Amino acid sequence: MIKKRWICLFVENDIGVLARISSLFSGKSYNLDSLTVGRTEDRTISRMTIGLTSDDMTFEQVKKQLNRCIEVIKVVDFTDVSIHKKELMFIKISSCSRQDMNDIFQLSQVFNIRVADCSPSSAVVESVHTDEKNDKIAIVFSKYFSNRVEIVRGGSVAIEAVSADS
Repeated sequence: MIKKRWICLFVENDIGVLARISSLFSGKSYNLDSLTVGRTEDRTISRMTIGLTSDDMTFEQVKKQLNRCIEVIKVVDFTDVSIHKKELMFIKISSCSRQDMNDIFQLSQVFNIRVADCSPSSAVVESVHTDEKNDKIAIVFSKYFSNRVEIVRGGSVAIEAVSADS
């Protein structure tokens, strides 16, 4: 069954590790939906959160190939695990009228996002939500403000939940 999958990798924090991991995916023609990486509390280890859409067999192959990489310390499958997952998204709206600015502030309240920057004719909003909710927010802003929108998305980060309620 083809579905959205999430993997967390703990890797050595060395030059070229990200390139080698991402080339593993491109070399096998696997498409990544999301890839984020950042240093952990241990400066020698980085944590990658990878989102991809695949079937069960392909996903098992991906995990096996990642486990064979010498830079990979640990592979954690988050697909069927309760996790907290968020994505950072910025939306810049240009050529705004006074009414547009009022609408941006109202939409920000409705979607629980923040106006990060504004001038008399432009605004930048910041959304930290799931990628699914950011998809919906991006659609609304793109339709409402038509060709005056620039969207930047940072990819999801995830961590395993600590309670059964998550």
